[in-house]
Amino acid sequence: MVLLAASSWSPSSAQPFFACSSVLRAASGPASGLCVISLRRLTLRPQWHLSRRLGTSTPKCFAPNIDIDCENDAVEDSTAENPRSFSSGSLVSVHLKSDILGANPLDLSGKEADANNLFTKLHVLSKVEQDALAATPTHPTGLYALYAISLVGNLVERLWNFVWPAAVATIYPNLLPVAVLEFFTKLTVFVGGPMVGTLLDYFPRVPVYHCLNFVQTAAQLLSAGMIIYALNLVKQSSASSVLLQPWFVILVVAAAIERLAGLALGVTMERDWVVLLAGRNRPVALAQANSILGRADLFCEIAGASLFGILLSKYNSVTCLKLACGMTVFVQPVLFVLGQLINSLSHGVLDLSRSPNMKPVVTPLFDASEIVGTGLDAFRQGWKEYKHQPVLPASLAYVLLYFNVALAPGSIMTALLVHHGINPSIIGGFSGLCSIMGFAATFMSASLVKRLGILKAGAAGLMFQAFLLTLAVSVYWTGSITQQTRLLIFLSLIVVSRLGHISYDVVGTQILQMGIPPAKANLIGITEVSMASLAELLMFGVAIIANDVAHFGFLATLSVSSVAVAAAIFCQWLANPTKSQRELFQFDRGF
Repeated sequence: MVLLAASSWSPSSAQPFFACSSVLRAASGPASGLCVISLRRLTLRPQWHLSRRLGTSTPKCFAPNIDIDCENDAVEDSTAENPRSFSSGSLVSVHLKSDILGANPLDLSGKEADANNLFTKLHVLSKVEQDALAATPTHPTGLYALYAISLVGNLVERLWNFVWPAAVATIYPNLLPVAVLEFFTKLTVFVGGPMVGTLLDYFPRVPVYHCLNFVQTAAQLLSAGMIIYALNLVKQSSASSVLLQPWFVILVVAAAIERLAGLALGVTMERDWVVLLAGRNRPVALAQANSILGRADLFCEIAGASLFGILLSKYNSVTCLKLACGMTVFVQPVLFVLGQLINSLSHGVLDLSRSPNMKPVVTPLFDASEIVGTGLDAFRQGWKEYKHQPVLPASLAYVLLYFNVALAPGSIMTALLVHHGINPSIIGGFSGLCSIMGFAATFMSASLVKRLGILKAGAAGLMFQAFLLTLAVSVYWTGSITQQTRLLIFLSLIVVSRLGHISYDVVGTQILQMGIPPAKANLIGITEVSMASLAELLMFGVAIIANDVAHFGFLATLSVSSVAVAAAIFCQWLANPTKSQRELFQFDRGF
């Protein structure tokens, strides 16, 4: 193909850049393969000036292997020395190699329409096609493998989380050892979370996943060894003497590392991998993926509790610990293979760099000052990035829900029911119904996103939970819950409120997935988990001070107030979005 460019030079039109402006008119014959381009103005500058400008700009398009021949030798020889000698009417032929552009020339001879009309034939997706695309994952087979790895990993982790507290509680008939372990575990997550998030964002995804699995397994085995040692050999006379034993110090450290590694694995799967596999711009597919992951987690919670109950009814605590450790070691090869399978089924999408400008963090292994300095920098960077994330109100609402420790299935609610002499079958049924309701909420959240949009679905979940918990607190304050009817109403309102809680948990996760840049997903995600741990620390501190069951109404009021504040913050953000937030969720019905 030969391109002939007719040019005219006007000294008065000289500009400090190479400019080409006109509407191109193209015509070619089917046989000749000749395309003549007429330019209204072609401004040429010296070669040195052109190379300087092009070196500091970003080209929009290019064509490789282009040979340019000047038909006028005088023009070719004199242009480099004096660009103004480029005479009017000179012709420049541009030869484009056919092996680059293809052998078939563009035939426009039979077209009467203007060349601009070619662009009007671009296909625009209909509403049905857009909805179908939004519900189609980018890598569906990779998502199936992700569901499998989540199911296997969560089942073992849930079983461990049920086994170790029961085993520690049998060491001494007091809640203090378990409380100390929980306190330091949450404190470690609060302090070390941002640093771990920074490291996750700087290293490859799949190797980091395998490393975290190894660390978590090693910490679980070490913890089990210390507990078994204490159960077999140590008989302490007081709870305070238990806290001073070397094995207990090692147990605290191992438990903190295990929990930190587990949370890092959860953030990696739920905030990073699922977004890459489902598609950041596929809201319905991402909502469905989040719902399935939530169902898998709740199923593992129910199955883990049931399996633990069966084991504990037949075997002692030491045997249960050994069985839990055996299952943990057994599933490691399965998790390794599934991790590699996810990446291969998704065509290596997990190998993509989060940011091209990122450089790995290198810290001397045994340099304590460097480790502390890097940790403090990561801690500051984590909180800085968290405060400046574009979806901060949604994240704050998520964190505020963790202040609700009284009106939820947990240790405080169990203690209240036991104190009032409630039948154990009712207590067990309450916990089971809460889990089942959460399981149902994962189905409801995907439907809400499809009908209302992501943002309105989140607001609906928060308001629903706040309304029902307000009714529950009103029932508690208006009379004693020892009456069976009043007790059933009180517990039923809390059970149904789990629909709103889990719905926002799923939807809020998706909002954060879509609003946080991929390069900062792990850092901001683990920093958010750190804030949630801080919220639980504060509420458990209040519970320690107000440890009398008579003060439960005060704890319940604080809990429902935190949920109401979360709903108010989210709705305020929804009603008054910023420009950047509108652009971020421009496809959503919420804005």
